[in-house]
Amino acid sequence: MSKIHWPFIMASASKENILKKIREALSSPVPLPFAESEGTTSVFNAASEDDAVQFAEEFTKLQGKFSFCTNEEELLLQLAELIKQQGYTKIYCIEPAFVRLLELLSIKPYTDLPSCDVSITGCEYLVARTGSMVLSSAQISGRSTSVYAPVHICIAFNSQLLYDVKDALSFIKEKYKDNFPSFVTFATGPSRTADIEKTLVTGVHGPKEVYCFLVEENF
Repeated sequence: MSKIHWPFIMASASKENILKKIREALSSPVPLPFAESEGTTSVFNAASEDDAVQFAEEFTKLQGKFSFCTNEEELLLQLAELIKQQGYTKIYCIEPAFVRLLELLSIKPYTDLPSCDVSITGCEYLVARTGSMVLSSAQISGRSTSVYAPVHICIAFNSQLLYDVKDALSFIKEKYKDNFPSFVTFATGPSRTADIEKTLVTGVHGPKEVYCFLVEENF
């Protein structure tokens, strides 16, 4: 007659009780207490005003400098005024559309990025909710032009204006679905840090000034 080992019987009974409770729980699951928080809806409020207005407000809150232009002629006038006021002479730009603008102002683009006064680039998109410029390495200017220059001028168009970050990511993903850029960044105003004694300093890791010209019409 074999002996019965009680510790084994007790362990088996406890295990069976636990499994029974799990089976019961699975057969009648408890509903989620906060179903609306499961990622099906945005946690941010919907846009309450024009995207261009909201972008301008958010961008300037973070020390960016914004200008709206109704067409190319107005852009040329405002760009010429800015260059004159700030005394920029070494203007780095390699994007053909904007090189043409400089040529219309009788300005020859500067060719050495590390020693330039200012750089001019386009962008992928503008995000109204955060006041951000979306830049990528797939642009003609690459990943360094908007970062190395002490001052960055971005020229964008109404067609590039989106409301939220998720919209920008979705459009970028679709635009480059066959060859996604190695670098995508959301630049929001000038470079700044408060790591040293909690004192806010601009221009530490990138441009100390950022301008955005939003043009209503493409050219």
